[in-house]
Amino acid sequence: MSAYRPVYDRQDVTIVSRDTAFDGFFAIDRIVLRHRLFAGGWSNDINRELFRRDQAGGVLLYDPGADKLVLVEQFRVGLLDALDQSPWALELVAGIIDDGESAPAMALREAHEEAGLHIGEPQFICNYFNSPGGSTERISLLYAEVDAAQASGIHGMAEENEDIRVVVLSFDEAWQAFLSGRINNAMAIIALQWLRLKRAGIDATVVE
Repeated sequence: MSAYRPVYDRQDVTIVSRDTAFDGFFAIDRIVLRHRLFAGGWSNDINRELFRRDQAGGVLLYDPGADKLVLVEQFRVGLLDALDQSPWALELVAGIIDDGESAPAMALREAHEEAGLHIGEPQFICNYFNSPGGSTERISLLYAEVDAAQASGIHGMAEENEDIRVVVLSFDEAWQAFLSGRINNAMAIIALQWLRLKRAGIDATVVE
């Protein structure tokens, strides 16, 4: 069975103009573009703002013998206006992939910085775009096995104002945290669903 292929590609988009509207910790581009239409012809000029973020990644840390996950909890400004949620998110160990750095190297570095753990070679799960309607952010999702008994404490880089608490949960506890809405970010949710399949003996790893 052949894989689905899109009707159009990058060559079917014309950039009329593009400039930087903001350039700080993140960047925003102002773009005017046209693209081909499914019914034929071209769209009118479309104005869009594009939120530019560097490629990031996360690593699912799992102890298969104890059936436990090592997660981290930290303040997230994006949750500040969600009045039904705590602004402290329960997440995977994660970070920005530096220039010239591989996703596995990022996972090794961040596991030590955020959880105080040294891990083996991470396994690739998938790549995905976090919010392609308006952001360039691409996520590499990885998996690594750890000894959950070694995971504890508060970590993070002081110069980056990080205040990160390690949280160890059984798979069932983590799954209930997802079902209750306590785990509410895409990276952790995708990883949990992948792990649930893996525990059932189903291979859901994407081909790189």
